[in-house]
Amino acid sequence: MGAEGISSDAQFVPAGAGDAIWFLRNRMIVKATAASTGGGFGLLESVIAPGFSPPLHVHHREDESFYILDGEVTMKCGERQFRATAGAFVFLPRGVPHTFVVEGDRPARLLTLLTPGGGEGVFIDGGRPPEHDGLPPATPPDIEALKQVSVRYGAEIVGPPMAPVGPRPEVARDR
Repeated sequence: MGAEGISSDAQFVPAGAGDAIWFLRNRMIVKATAASTGGGFGLLESVIAPGFSPPLHVHHREDESFYILDGEVTMKCGERQFRATAGAFVFLPRGVPHTFVVEGDRPARLLTLLTPGGGEGVFIDGGRPPEHDGLPPATPPDIEALKQVSVRYGAEIVGPPMAPVGPRPEVARDR
């Protein structure tokens, strides 16, 4: 270990590699954890089913950031709402209730960064090994189990999932 407990060894996770898990309606690939980054961050790549939204929740220990790789997602943080498409970055500070919903009829693909690391344990411990390469089936979430695993990692379920907002209104353009 180097300065401040961070490993002095480089890490490399090839494309498509990492531990796969199903969490709710997500297929996640764990790219980095607090354990592998000296506590610095957790990083997951996710494919998320269209129309899916996690319950409104709060992270008390970590900030959560998203980089949208593909698809369209509406994010809600406190009273603010953002429509994020491929190439967008969203930072959600700890302590503020937030959720999101995948818009349209195709999955979204995104990176989730938790800083500092540790909060990725909600997905790892609350998920399960995938049964195949696709998305998990649509089943009602076990909210009590989700609340229990969330508390273990300093998070809290505080409200319901978000409904899809629907198509964006056309934006008038200067001519």
